[in-house]
Amino acid sequence: MKQGIEVVGVYVRDQEEALAFYVGKLGFSVHTDAGNGDYRWLTVQHPDQPGFQLGLFRPGPPVHDAATAQALNALVAKGAMPPLVMTVDDCKTTYERWSAAGVEFNQEPTERYGTVDAGFRDPSGNGWKLIQRAGR
Repeated sequence: MKQGIEVVGVYVRDQEEALAFYVGKLGFSVHTDAGNGDYRWLTVQHPDQPGFQLGLFRPGPPVHDAATAQALNALVAKGAMPPLVMTVDDCKTTYERWSAAGVEFNQEPTERYGTVDAGFRDPSGNGWKLIQRAGR
């Protein structure tokens, strides 16, 4: 039997805003965009990882009640969720390219532990770390 993780989700406050950020600024592509009433299943893929999807989900029905959805949105906006990590071949070049595209970084590329890393947040507040693969 073959198993694996196919989708990991992040909470976003506005799916259109998240879509514009991940597709328009980071270069992801849309994998699935399907609605069912008020619920929208929206996933994107990084061009170098076609078998893996990042879900851009809004807290709320049918999974959460209004109070829980509001609390989750507040936690994400404060940057209280664990950071996501993306590896890149060249952190400084990616930083420059994405900065020019309008990505706001909260940490410039920093050399440490034998590699280079940088940090940014998406429009909803989800934290990301860019980490250059060791030896590059």
